[in-house]
Amino acid sequence: MPVSSLYKYTGRKYTYRTRGNGGREDEAMELREYLKEHKLITDGAMGTYYSRLLNNDNAVSEFGNLTEEATITAIHKGYIKAGAELIRTNTFAANRQTLNQTGKEQKELIKKAYRLAKRAVAESAEEGQAKSRRVYIACNIGPIPENGTRTEEDILLEYQDICDAFFEEGGDIFLFETFSDFYYLKSLVRYIKAKKPEAFIITDFCLNKNGFTTKGISARTILETIEETKEIEAGGFNCGIGSGHMYQILKKLPLPVGKFIFAMPNAGYPEQFQNRLLFMDNEGYFRENIQRICDLGIDAVGGCCGTTPDYIKNMAEKLSLKEAFRGNRIVLSGIKETNVEVRPNEFYQTFQEKKKVVAVELDPPFDASDETVIACANKLKGTGTDIITLADSPMGRSRVDSVLMALKLRNETGLPVMPHICCRDKNVIAMRSMILGAYVSGIRNILIVTGDPIPSEHRQSTTGVFDYNSIQLMSYVKEMNREHFKEEPIYYGGALNYGRGPIEKVIERMEKKIEAGASYFLTQPVFTEEDIRRLEEIKSKVRTKILCGIMPLVSYRNANFIKNEISGIHVPDWVVEKYRPDMDREEAEWVGADIASQIIKDLSPFADGYYFMLPFNRVSLMNKIVIR
Repeated sequence: MPVSSLYKYTGRKYTYRTRGNGGREDEAMELREYLKEHKLITDGAMGTYYSRLLNNDNAVSEFGNLTEEATITAIHKGYIKAGAELIRTNTFAANRQTLNQTGKEQKELIKKAYRLAKRAVAESAEEGQAKSRRVYIACNIGPIPENGTRTEEDILLEYQDICDAFFEEGGDIFLFETFSDFYYLKSLVRYIKAKKPEAFIITDFCLNKNGFTTKGISARTILETIEETKEIEAGGFNCGIGSGHMYQILKKLPLPVGKFIFAMPNAGYPEQFQNRLLFMDNEGYFRENIQRICDLGIDAVGGCCGTTPDYIKNMAEKLSLKEAFRGNRIVLSGIKETNVEVRPNEFYQTFQEKKKVVAVELDPPFDASDETVIACANKLKGTGTDIITLADSPMGRSRVDSVLMALKLRNETGLPVMPHICCRDKNVIAMRSMILGAYVSGIRNILIVTGDPIPSEHRQSTTGVFDYNSIQLMSYVKEMNREHFKEEPIYYGGALNYGRGPIEKVIERMEKKIEAGASYFLTQPVFTEEDIRRLEEIKSKVRTKILCGIMPLVSYRNANFIKNEISGIHVPDWVVEKYRPDMDREEAEWVGADIASQIIKDLSPFADGYYFMLPFNRVSLMNKIVIR
């Protein structure tokens, strides 16, 4: 087995010496010291270059760790020969969902990838290709895909398993790349530092041409968060955009003191040709933009999708590097944002001014006939209703779009509206477009929910998207408020499933939503004494506004259906027994109203208001229920 390399620092050059046990001890410490005085050149793309070498756009480079060892090793060595001082392990997409692997298979693939990178470094040193350079190995970790079938805890555990596999091979430089938010990263960097305090952690994010991630986080906010996260020593941007746009974004950004900044753009933007994605060869243009990026004081540069060893060679041979120049670094947290006068939100003002707030949910129609729902909305005038909420295709069955229906109701009735926005049906692109469209159309209040799953009978023909869960979407809107809606932010709340699991877990999730910007909560319908006591305890422990769910049942059949077929709603037997199968509509409505009035009375000592879910849009119930 070839011995691995260790170099003694002698200026920018390193003299090569060996360590017989194959170790690469203190690599993170050496990289940390090297970056204080030098700019670093990283490698380029692995996935697109691997596909190009195999002439197969569908080739997955991570599987190459097991089936094409020589090819993967040769790619690493090609980048080292070209001048790369840091190479990334071939593990960007080494997650169980993407590769359809078990945990054991995933671990072996990751460990093999690290060994191949070590082999490439050792062989390059022996063959003289490293040219007396120290070559560092970064444990490369990409985002794990999220969907509605996986919990946050499960995903975080998989990230930790990936880190553990690298730890077992001696890895101590960790590169998280192409991320779009810090949702898992804040926990992961603490996990890494707890297990290996000397580890060096780099976090790179993927931007669009406007300088935002797919989760709506700005480049400026990313750098601010990197600055305030002590465990992260380096960070920056990779993928998503070409070198020209990368330079345009970076030149406008203040760079934080005490952090090393990385920039690894794509070769450009690919073109579709005969079912293949092709990047143009533009090494000279790429290097010119990288030179401009270096001149801003960026600490490390390299390439992402579409780049090859030729790009790195062009950079290594022709870049003019001011080794210790780090630009005009400042403390970002010390920059005061321009004061903006925020326009008051009417619904928020209602919470401040009224003793109890009343929200009434109306279901958008299944078809194009909207006359009934508009008539129902008009009847709510004068009932004390403060806002109309509109469900977003509840129970996974398509209805008129909640935002469009809300706009029409507002225009037709003048009443404030709050469309529900669920994560089930729209991907990141559609979600952002919808929120922007809602905002420019005057929507300022929304309820953000994860959404009911697709009904089992439709799952073969219809898929849930779930690019976000409710907390992640809230964080996205929070960032949009900061970046785009400063003068008049969107006021949003979340759902409270108060009966799901131990109260401590319910409160923990609520606090995550509050941290993500949720200002109030709407609960599931309340019927039982136990429900009331749980909500009272939650309210005593969480500082937020809670609108307690009220569902006045309208018939014996309706009561039985809700009790037996809708999970998460606890309808006790005594409620069902209040109804008879032969009751007429009016009598049944009065029974439902009386029960609702009593529940409201029991909730009134602590509830901030009530969220009415009226079966079949029976707005006539609002005149029968005693609210205050």
